[in-house]
Amino acid sequence: MDTRSCPQPLLTPLPDPLARLRELQGVIFDLDGTLIDTVELIRVSFRYATKTVLGAALPDEITMVNVGQPLATQFHEMAPEHAGELLRAFREFNRAHHDELARAYPGTIETLSELRRRGVPMGIVTSKGTESATRGIEHFGLAGFMSTIVTADDVARHKPDPLPLCVAAGRMGVELGYCIYIGDSPHDVQAAISGDAIAVAALWGAFSPHDVLAPGPAFALRSITELPALLDGDAERFVVRG
Repeated sequence: MDTRSCPQPLLTPLPDPLARLRELQGVIFDLDGTLIDTVELIRVSFRYATKTVLGAALPDEITMVNVGQPLATQFHEMAPEHAGELLRAFREFNRAHHDELARAYPGTIETLSELRRRGVPMGIVTSKGTESATRGIEHFGLAGFMSTIVTADDVARHKPDPLPLCVAAGRMGVELGYCIYIGDSPHDVQAAISGDAIAVAALWGAFSPHDVLAPGPAFALRSITELPALLDGDAERFVVRG
């Protein structure tokens, strides 16, 4: 497990995100809700776990609020005295129904292929554990595009802490400040901002646009297929203003 710290903030501020895009060194992705659509799988897994352990399914408004953080953290905040049981029940259901309910977002493979054609290094940072992350990554054929994959098992601190992003950039041999981190949760955006990465909000995932935009990402995309345009000098139309 990596316990390193992110580099201290630079004395000289980084250039603005538009300028850094022109010198981009890499793109790092969140997994669930960004590269693969597991939103319904997560919802029904929470319903099963809470009904099985607590006797009644908790509403999505409660269970989905901390998606993007490790499951153990979510269940500890939700019902600390039952966290272990909830985690086991969630994983049991999730494993059994993963391939039935998980989906690839349209255009994901085509977009990753285009970035690979351009020679852009890519990685994944997810709050999933290695086992469950690997299942989705392999099922949808994503592994071959990635220089590194950082899971919750690899780091001592998790999003919104920027440590997982720093670890990914270090493994990729790039500067995090010149990398995009793109994710669909406020925790993703906050991790990117805290690590001085270029924060890009994915507006097609588990969270509402209002929630994922709240921390103040530099850019926002409505589909992963817009990512090449963001990198093509057309970034102004994706800037988040206000």
